[in-house]
Amino acid sequence: MTIRTPLFCGTDLAERIERVDARFMALATEAARARRGDEVSFVREVAGGAATFAEPDSPFNKVAGLGFGGVPTADEMAEVEKAFHDRGAPVQVELPTLADPAVGEFLTGRGYRLAGFENVLGLALDDLDLPEPPAGVEVQPCPEGETDTALDILIDAVLVPDTEGAAAAEEFPREALGNALRDMEAAGTRRYLALIDGVPVGSGGVRAADGIAYFAGAATSPQHRRRGVQSALIAARLAAAKAAGCDLATVTTAPGTRSQQNVQRRGFALLYSRALLLLAP
Repeated sequence: MTIRTPLFCGTDLAERIERVDARFMALATEAARARRGDEVSFVREVAGGAATFAEPDSPFNKVAGLGFGGVPTADEMAEVEKAFHDRGAPVQVELPTLADPAVGEFLTGRGYRLAGFENVLGLALDDLDLPEPPAGVEVQPCPEGETDTALDILIDAVLVPDTEGAAAAEEFPREALGNALRDMEAAGTRRYLALIDGVPVGSGGVRAADGIAYFAGAATSPQHRRRGVQSALIAARLAAAKAAGCDLATVTTAPGTRSQQNVQRRGFALLYSRALLLLAP
């Protein structure tokens, strides 16, 4: 058995991950704009990152990728803040712990408050031996038009969350989550369903870009937890990531949760955390 060294993350790798994440937020928001056909959505570049607003209550309403392209100017942030506040939304900045500390000082000086944390984990795919999926769980690509099946699983999982670890910093209405799943798919995310005895019981997505496979939207129906569903979804998405030529897989979790434990058991290492900073309207 080969013992692999856990992946180390410096500022160069963190910047690469954050750039891909900010680009994904922009693409998903552009998909929301096309779906809505109005001018509610916006994408603004700011200090190497992106400020995105898809629609009310969307998980894509945030500022991502800051901390590696200099400190925003006061005028830049004032314009971003006005754009969010004009839509009745707070400004949420996801600031990596490897970002320039001056950015955090700048934002807290403007009145941003700490609302929570999330962890970014990664797994190097070069020379990775793909794990064997657990017996009894079948994984297949989500058929076109079956987004509602994945949404039902996600909603069930949100309503009965695992009790371990930090509580999620955000909650989203069903309609907003359904729209977000569709916008993710329009932005290049491929969704998978896990089935037990032919019944869909789990779902997870993966998007490949710039050599990084980003795992997102993983959920298991509460009554089917602890049966290897997420292990099966991880194995299937790792295979897809390698087939796409990616050298790195990443995933974001709340700290200390079962989700984090599941991916760490599969070899993912904690790379860095993000502080979630909010400025209310």
